[in-house]
Amino acid sequence: MSIFMSMIKVNIADARAHLSRYLARVESGETVMLCRRNVPIAELRPIRTEPAQERPVGIDRGMTVPASFFEPLPDELLRAFGVTGGDQP
Repeated sequence: MSIFMSMIKVNIADARAHLSRYLARVESGETVMLCRRNVPIAELRPIRTEPAQERPVGIDRGMTVPASFFEPLPDELLRAFGVTGGDQP
């Protein structure tokens, strides 16, 4: 997935004179780069909005953890991570 974001460069004097115009563009998803004598100093960009639905917290209902999850890891996997058999909790 790719998102194309447009950005316009504006000198401060122009931004002061036409602030509402540039804020409308920011609300529509554009980013406005504020410049002093054509040198970028700040950006105005839209604030991320919260999703319409809350995300669930915690484990999904109905999900189970198998008993094998709690078993010790195999020695070859521990060695791959540099842990010796005696180091495992």
